[in-house]
Amino acid sequence: MKRFFLGSIACMFILSTFGQTATKLPDPQPLKSSKMTLMQALQQRHSVREYADKGIGDNTLSTLLWAACGINRPADRRITAPSAINAQDIVVYVCKADGYYRYEADGHKLVKMGSTDLRPAVAGRQDFAKTAPVCLMLVSDLTKFRNPSRSREFGAVDAGYVSQNICLACTALGLATVPRASMDKETLAQALQLGENQLLLLNHPVGWPK
Repeated sequence: MKRFFLGSIACMFILSTFGQTATKLPDPQPLKSSKMTLMQALQQRHSVREYADKGIGDNTLSTLLWAACGINRPADRRITAPSAINAQDIVVYVCKADGYYRYEADGHKLVKMGSTDLRPAVAGRQDFAKTAPVCLMLVSDLTKFRNPSRSREFGAVDAGYVSQNICLACTALGLATVPRASMDKETLAQALQLGENQLLLLNHPVGWPK
């Protein structure tokens, strides 16, 4: 079964490589989206593993992705999350029922990579995760670091920063999430076209509270 799924992913990759499309997201609205203070978000943050059967609109997703690692200082392209040596190595991938996407902070857009629903691969052996309308995956591009001997360490730390941003943004936006390291990394790495220096570290199922 898994071999069949991997084969399907490979076929979808061949077909989608020629037609990747970029979609500009709505402008993020961090101040209008929530009146919750940072201290309130910290107090209320908790992991949630059940999600309502309700989609996440583009406006909310736009603000969540910007909060994760979007550009907050356009003059020098600095982002919302800290990053070792400003490597900005973390790439966020978005999985939905209609396919999977790569978030690009430059231009604040989603690039569609394929039409396969990868949420079951993100869920792995924990079925609750595939019920979330959106799953975010955090990948560190280790080539962004100058010191190869510490690149994995730096990448893991940077993924933690982005993960915390996602947790707090979800709380402020009224969304539910849980950070996870469990997933079918082999299937996902093939679908996302990851090389040996691109490390899939964490994922976040995201939905509305049930």
